[in-house]
Amino acid sequence: MFSNLREDIRNIIAHDPAARNAWEVVTCYPGLHAIVAHGWARWCWTHDLKWLGRFISHIARIFTGVEIHPGAIIGRRVFIDHGFGVVIGETAEIGDDCTIYQGVTLGGTSLYKGIKRHPTLERGAIIGAGAQVLGNFTVGENAKVGSNAVVVKAIPAGATAVGNPARIIEKSVPESKEESAARMFAAYGITPDGDDPLSKALHGLINNAAAQEHQIEKMMAALKSAGIACDSAPDSEKFNPDQMNKLVE
Repeated sequence: MFSNLREDIRNIIAHDPAARNAWEVVTCYPGLHAIVAHGWARWCWTHDLKWLGRFISHIARIFTGVEIHPGAIIGRRVFIDHGFGVVIGETAEIGDDCTIYQGVTLGGTSLYKGIKRHPTLERGAIIGAGAQVLGNFTVGENAKVGSNAVVVKAIPAGATAVGNPARIIEKSVPESKEESAARMFAAYGITPDGDDPLSKALHGLINNAAAQEHQIEKMMAALKSAGIACDSAPDSEKFNPDQMNKLVE
């Protein structure tokens, strides 16, 4: 237990620039307190002391603001940052080196007992503040969920999901060394150039419409210079791509 505690303390100091020393982490980090209390509650749960396990998790929730069901499986070096409002359900599984920020729910969508109802986070996953990960599926190794995303289906390893419902951001170009380093630990699930894919699609459509309008104007001018009469289109407001792009930023 103490070796795991030392690992957790070192991990917090490595990933949180606000952590100044081990004593501060031990005394002032509710996420660490919740993990330690869960270890006790989990021991009781697996040794047929179900009520005591639930009671320990209930007391831990009062003092830390983090609710972890004693049936949940949590790996090593899991960092719950700030922690307040985090809810981790009974059949959730969290792999080693995962990071979870405040307001996260790892919840279930089924009412049937005896089955896995909650998500599995593989090694190194990062779940941003306020994200809701709901259902029995896997968030892949080193995947990231942006703040306030609502995830209801699996996320591939190394991918980033944002939005409601969550959409997968795909990298179209190779990452630089700096981007790769940033992705090793991305605070709140924020990554370089992590734009919403829906927003990118809308920008593409707007720019394409502007290019088509410009092309049509050139074609009309060429026809007119060739002496070919064309019915003029009814007057309408001039299409302004810059204004439209600002609306979807």
